[in-house]
Amino acid sequence: MTEHADSPRADTPLEPEPLPVEPLPVEPLPVEPDTKDWTWTLHETCPDCGFTASEVDGPSVADRVEALTEPWQDVLARPDATTRPAPTTWSPLEYACHVRDVCRVFTERVDWMLRKEGPDFPDWDQDSAAVTGRYHLQDPAVVARELAEAADDVRAAFSTVEPDQWQRTGRRSNGSLFTIESLGQYFLHDLAHHLVDVGA
Repeated sequence: MTEHADSPRADTPLEPEPLPVEPLPVEPLPVEPDTKDWTWTLHETCPDCGFTASEVDGPSVADRVEALTEPWQDVLARPDATTRPAPTTWSPLEYACHVRDVCRVFTERVDWMLRKEGPDFPDWDQDSAAVTGRYHLQDPAVVARELAEAADDVRAAFSTVEPDQWQRTGRRSNGSLFTIESLGQYFLHDLAHHLVDVGA
């Protein structure tokens, strides 16, 4: 019998099956950069979250950290933790990553203010950190653990401040001058405000 030209021979290797192509992750829309100067919250009650920073004295800062960070454990356990409520608004996960990193930044700043005379703080761009850190792709369970650890560290940093050190100063790159006390007040407002942002 004549073999057809298009019939595969028994010894002809079969073409390998093409490997499945993983779809590229969909990048979220950019969030509008926060360029506002929030130092006014050191002197006025924030109308959005109701926090009055000036009512907190330096020695009370460390004790307030736990109450303002513990709720994130429940937030990150929500089924919608990775979902943005609007295309250009961070998801609860992204806010949690931001709070984790804020805790880390302020731990460093307290350390600098205690070790140096009037240090200048290096720039920290929160919006750039969200993009380069891929906040939207992080694991909520991992972030929950990291946020708890970062909160412990910043609480410990403020706990080490001696009574005569609360007025030591440091300066942000835009010229804003902080004492360790006002830095703590400013930090606590940030924590309180973001809990409101995610409805916690």
